[in-house]
Amino acid sequence: MSRDSGPLRRRLWLGALLLLGATWLASPVHAAKPPPAGQQTPAALYQAHCSGCHGDDADGRSLARKTMNPAPRDFTTPQATQELTRERMIAAVKNGVPGTAMAGLKKQLSDAQIAAVVDHVRATYMRPSVTDASRGRRIYARVCSVCHGDQGKGSMFASPNLRPAPRDFTSQGAKDDLTRDRMLAAVSQGRPNTAMQGYARRFSQEDLEAVVDYIRVSIMRVQEAEAAPVANAQPVRGAKDSKKASGHEHGDHGGHGDPNDHAAHGHGGDHAMGKDGKIDMKKPFANGLRGDPVAGQKFYDANCATCHGAKGDGQGPRAYFINPKPAVFTDPKTRAGMNRPVIYDGVALGRRGSEMPAWDKVLTPQEIADVSEYVFRTFIQPGTRNVARNK
Repeated sequence: MSRDSGPLRRRLWLGALLLLGATWLASPVHAAKPPPAGQQTPAALYQAHCSGCHGDDADGRSLARKTMNPAPRDFTTPQATQELTRERMIAAVKNGVPGTAMAGLKKQLSDAQIAAVVDHVRATYMRPSVTDASRGRRIYARVCSVCHGDQGKGSMFASPNLRPAPRDFTSQGAKDDLTRDRMLAAVSQGRPNTAMQGYARRFSQEDLEAVVDYIRVSIMRVQEAEAAPVANAQPVRGAKDSKKASGHEHGDHGGHGDPNDHAAHGHGGDHAMGKDGKIDMKKPFANGLRGDPVAGQKFYDANCATCHGAKGDGQGPRAYFINPKPAVFTDPKTRAGMNRPVIYDGVALGRRGSEMPAWDKVLTPQEIADVSEYVFRTFIQPGTRNVARNK
């Protein structure tokens, strides 16, 4: 080989050395690796294995969703909460779901990791459900979420209309201000000058503690040791509700008639009946009140339709979760038993043993008359034009 071939040989050697170095650096020993799956948090496991399809917020809104049929599950819906048990979710993650893009992860993750990521999804993204095995969670879903919202941030319907607004349990202020004892006192006795009523007469001490502990652990995310019941703690005694203008205390009506029937408590009694013993549909509101159905409709649509339905048929979006079910204003029996004074008292004083709150703590008498007038004209006696006047 001639002397002119020297530069060529040097270039060939240099290329070989560079190729060898690149191969060495790219080897598994030297390449940067993510932490082993066993060392990843449940949230990290979700991001690595699930978020690509189900989305960062588990709502199914991923970039890949448009290419999938059926679409990825939205875990934030009430339907998901009702349908998906923990066992069903673990089986789906482990073995996949036939006919969908959901592939099993049993070769990538251990049983403990699969359970951890399922629990992460259930605790972080899925809403409280009446079918959940937790007593505290069941009570929260049935009773508290109406105002405080499914995820504790305040109901989108109640928050703009209640003064003060329901507490946002997810806020830092709630974590700083609310001790377990303070929350138990509020749930048991209620909060003056708010829509928060006391539940000491409706639930046992164990039930009250269960729902408070659920809120603290699952929604407020305080440490479990802090949220746990204090040994030998004295039960919170329920204080009697404030007296109404009628001179008696709400919920202290004795055992006459159906205990869940508001009219049986005496609030719709003598001023509701005509001389023939039937409900007098021409009876006006007390104290000369006249309701404005236009203003009443605004309040009804924002606060009542979620349970009673926009058509008064008891088919509001929250009705599925409520027991006992909300009143069906269009039912013939309901229509026959409700005039203006009865509706007014039902709105003002609530319905014992149900989700119906006592609105007289946050609304003026005129505002109660407005929504009552709307219900009467629209659902009880459709087509009624003139507001009843005192005779």
